[in-house]
Amino acid sequence: MFLAVVLLLGVQRLHSSALPAVSSYEFTAYRMQQYTLAQQKHGCRGAILVAEARSADEPSLTRRCVIMKVQDFSTEKYFEAQRQNAAAVLILLPKNTSGIPHDTIQSFMVSEGETLQKETLMPVYVVPEDEQLLYMYEEIKQTAATRTSSIFVRVLRSMVTATAFQILVSNTAPIKAVTDSSVITLEGVLLGSVEDAPTIVITAHYDSYGLAPWLSFGADSNGSGVTILMELARLFQKLYSSPSTRPQYNLMFSLTGGGKYNFLGTKRWIEENLDHAESSLLHDNVAFVLCLDTLANGDELFVHVSRPPKPESPMHAFIQQLEEVVSSRFPSVKVGLIHKKINLVESTVAWEHERYSLRRILSFTLSHVEDPKSELRGSMLDTMSQVDFRRLKRNCIIVAEALARHMYNLSDKGSPKEVQLFKGQLDFQDSKISSLMSFLTSVPRATQLLDKEPGHMLLVNSLEHDFKRYLQHVYRHTFRQDKRDPDITFFDQMNQPVVMYRVKPAAFDLFLGGCIAAYLAIVYYAIQNFGYLYTKLKAAVKSKHQ
Repeated sequence: MFLAVVLLLGVQRLHSSALPAVSSYEFTAYRMQQYTLAQQKHGCRGAILVAEARSADEPSLTRRCVIMKVQDFSTEKYFEAQRQNAAAVLILLPKNTSGIPHDTIQSFMVSEGETLQKETLMPVYVVPEDEQLLYMYEEIKQTAATRTSSIFVRVLRSMVTATAFQILVSNTAPIKAVTDSSVITLEGVLLGSVEDAPTIVITAHYDSYGLAPWLSFGADSNGSGVTILMELARLFQKLYSSPSTRPQYNLMFSLTGGGKYNFLGTKRWIEENLDHAESSLLHDNVAFVLCLDTLANGDELFVHVSRPPKPESPMHAFIQQLEEVVSSRFPSVKVGLIHKKINLVESTVAWEHERYSLRRILSFTLSHVEDPKSELRGSMLDTMSQVDFRRLKRNCIIVAEALARHMYNLSDKGSPKEVQLFKGQLDFQDSKISSLMSFLTSVPRATQLLDKEPGHMLLVNSLEHDFKRYLQHVYRHTFRQDKRDPDITFFDQMNQPVVMYRVKPAAFDLFLGGCIAAYLAIVYYAIQNFGYLYTKLKAAVKSKHQ
């Protein structure tokens, strides 16, 4: 009777589960970044996975695939999985992060950045959450929770009601280096009203960065910088279109690739203009370079410089105009100057302006981020839900107003500080800012994808099309890697087909085998002692009737 009840409970448990009919489920998982930059290896070198899924709460993770949600993932748990020689880590990424607490998002971003600092042999995958995967997650969490119960309950549940999940990466091809990667940079210019006019360069890198390239959309970093640059190009094109409002400055715009990898696109673009081109605006009178980076949040604007600007320099004058616009129209915003020397010993740079500073071009980066190593500059959770459009528009206005006041020399002409130049037809439109940000975050903009996938190339082509609408002398530079001595080496197999099987644990097979053996033993005993059992049964029935 006891065995029958146990079996009935097990069958009832299986039939009452959320997904009783699904024995296998196929989905696509996205592998953690793998690249080599400045002789340093980053990311995971492994891809093959055949292991049973386990919760991160389990005490033993050896040769298991550890399943974590964003709320579970931490540097400590990641390194614990490595220490125990886990087969892999699979992170479930929510499709909408707006409901996740800010502290949880920040904690995940920090752990994400620390995870990418070193390489690992352990495969690490990220997959968007869905019903099947969430069911699997809850099942293995319940299994882990029963470890606090008595030993009898744990064994019984494991044998009868528990369901195990086997995770299998079906592609077993070896990982290969990508030797034909390239970086694309766009440039365009608005020519000033006089010959030999000084040039102001406005630049932003357009690519994104995160644990998994296929899930990195880079809304704040650096979709915000691209959005502001494109709005500046659109509005200043209207001022430059009329001889009466055309300033005595050339305004040069540049969208660079490879920004998340030592600003390689910027480096190659500067070399192309200064070392190889016969004539270039960078050769001549450059007033300063303004780099836009991560500007969709915060009530602080940091001006990052490699050397403090001299009081008589154009860069110093622009920063003064920036401070005047902020103090007169947005007093709640704080402007801070951060001076960080370039460490020539290091093989990588922290900000885009450092690429120009190395060539002795006055430059600075404007950002709401104070620390160049901030987790906000590269995360899969940097999505549209993390963008504050009110602050993004405010920063658009600050940069545009300060730039116009500087180019038209309005302070020396006695123009009031609170005067508003960009209004009416020159106003920033919420719909344009929102639609541009939506477009930029519609596909992942990781560097290793932009020159390989047709959908990703469409994004670059669209930005080039807008450049041609607003600017003159638009050029598209495609910088290909030197196969013998590449600046950066990416690796393939970033997205993998995965199969999840629902299976009963080995203990269930032993339990079922034991039940069958017990049943056969009882049948054998009954056959061998049929006469004796029949006599006893007949006597029992006779005594009941008497």
